[in-house]
Amino acid sequence: MVDLVIVVPCYNEEEVLPETTRCLSGLLNELESSGKIGSGRILYVDDGSRDRTWELICGFSAAEPLVCGLKLSHNSGHQQALWAGLEWAAAHAAAAVSIDADLQDDARSVVGMVDAWHGGADVVYGVRRERKSDTFFKRHTAQAFYRLMNALGGEVVYNHADFRLMSRRALQALAAYPERNLFLRGMVCALGFPTAKVYYDRKERMAGESKYPLSKMVSFALDGITSFSVRPLRYIAMLGLLFILISVAAIVYGVSMHCRGNTIPGWTSLLVSVWFIGGSILLALGIIGEYVGKIYKEVKRRPRYFVEAEAGMSSFRG
Repeated sequence: MVDLVIVVPCYNEEEVLPETTRCLSGLLNELESSGKIGSGRILYVDDGSRDRTWELICGFSAAEPLVCGLKLSHNSGHQQALWAGLEWAAAHAAAAVSIDADLQDDARSVVGMVDAWHGGADVVYGVRRERKSDTFFKRHTAQAFYRLMNALGGEVVYNHADFRLMSRRALQALAAYPERNLFLRGMVCALGFPTAKVYYDRKERMAGESKYPLSKMVSFALDGITSFSVRPLRYIAMLGLLFILISVAAIVYGVSMHCRGNTIPGWTSLLVSVWFIGGSILLALGIIGEYVGKIYKEVKRRPRYFVEAEAGMSSFRG
C-alpha cells in the first residue's frame, strides 16, 4: 500500500514521457521529503500505443522504483484507460491523482491537492483559472459545453477536466459504478463526498500532438450529455407538442381563409412545413438513437479493458 499514486493515461506519448517522468518523480520525492506522503508511485497506463510508449515505460520502471505501468491490450479510449489506473489505485493506494501525460495541467498543483486531502477533502478538483491559452473556437465551445451540461441537469465543475485527487474512499465508491459509458467528470461529481478546488494556469503542450481533435471532443460531449441527462428526450416531447399546436393553428387559419373565399395559392408553405418537420423528426430520432445505443452497450456488459502486460509491479505482490 502506498500513500499516493499519480495515474497517467498514455497514448502515443513517447515524445513527452522522459520529461513527464523526470517532473513527476521529482514531485513525489519532494512530497516524501517534506513528510506530506510516506510513499508514492507513478502509474502509466498505456492505452494501446503504436509508438515506443510502452518500451519507455518498461525502461523507466526498471531504472526508477517510483514508476510502474499497465499496458492495455487495445486502444480503449482515454476514459477507459483512466478508469483502469484509478481501479488499480483503489486497491493499492490511499489516494490517487489523475493527470495527462503532456503535463499541460500544472503538476505543482498536486502539492495543494495533497494539503486539501489531509484537510479532509475526499475529492480535490484541479480547476483552470482562465482559458486564454485556448483558441477562440475551443474556448467558447468548452464554455458552451459546461453551460449546456448544467442546464440539462448534469453536475460538472466549470473549467475542470480530469486533473483531480481522489481519496481511497472516493476511488472505491467510483469503482462501484457499473456503467461502461464513462464520463468521469460527471461521475466523480455525483459521489457526494467532501470536495475542494485547487486553481492553476494551464501550460502549453511540451511536444507531440493533442489526442483530442474536434471529432473526439464532440463525441466526448455527447457521451457526457447522454450519460447524465434525460432532458433531451423531454425536450423532444415538448417539441412534438409545439408542432401539434402549430398545426392546429394552421388548420384553423386555413379553414377561416377558405370560408372567406381567400384560398392560399402555391406550395411554398407546404414544402417548408414538410422539410422543417421532417428534419425535426430525424433530429429527434438521432437523439433517441444515442440513448438506445448506450443501452445497447450497457446490456452487453463487456469488460472495460484487458491488461496485456505490467511493469514495475513486483513490489505490490506477495
